[in-house]
Amino acid sequence: MSEAIHGSAAASGVAHPPASVRRSARPRTAVGRTVALVLYVWGSAAVVSGVSFLVPSAEWVAIGTGVVLCLAFGVLLHLLHRGVWLVLLAVAPALFVLVGAVQYAPELALERYGVRENVVVVADSAAGTGGKNHELTLRGSDGQELAEKFVYRGSGAPAVGERLVVVRDARGKVPMEQADQVDAAGRLNGLVGGLVAWSVLVLLAGWRGHVARRRDLQRYVGGAGR
Repeated sequence: MSEAIHGSAAASGVAHPPASVRRSARPRTAVGRTVALVLYVWGSAAVVSGVSFLVPSAEWVAIGTGVVLCLAFGVLLHLLHRGVWLVLLAVAPALFVLVGAVQYAPELALERYGVRENVVVVADSAAGTGGKNHELTLRGSDGQELAEKFVYRGSGAPAVGERLVVVRDARGKVPMEQADQVDAAGRLNGLVGGLVAWSVLVLLAGWRGHVARRRDLQRYVGGAGR
């Protein structure tokens, strides 16, 4: 009798996809995955900001954490959407998210506890070496050299003899910065803007991924019924 039932089902073109295929095409599954990835986006930014707050003097720790979480987001977004172009669109907002999450906490601390001071560069550790890792020795307006070095990474470092306005953390927890580069509100705006853009991409990926999985389910059923 079981053979008769099987033959009747095959004749009528009825197919039974695997449970995993049916489950992945459910609207509830798509909504759950999308919400989970949106929470991941905002949670990742909170983690990087927290790391930056806890170890402001070791910026590379926050940067490394942020890069890993950004790469993981790209993989998860690809799995949700099953396409590459949305991942590519997420690259530009990723820069705002990474920079904002890494720099917001230290710059906020400098705005709250910082002391502005007019200084002049009197020595550069990379002078004559061609290196891009500069530790600048500064002399304050009172004629005394500051104990803290001004660290500058990259080209275009302030030259010896150049005058600067810096902001130093009175507590000594956050490295000094040039005063005109400290903008906590701007970092926060960039961070939130990047997260909003990421969230929109996740919603789009969730919808398009669900449509694609429903289409695959229909093809599965149709193909099995031929």
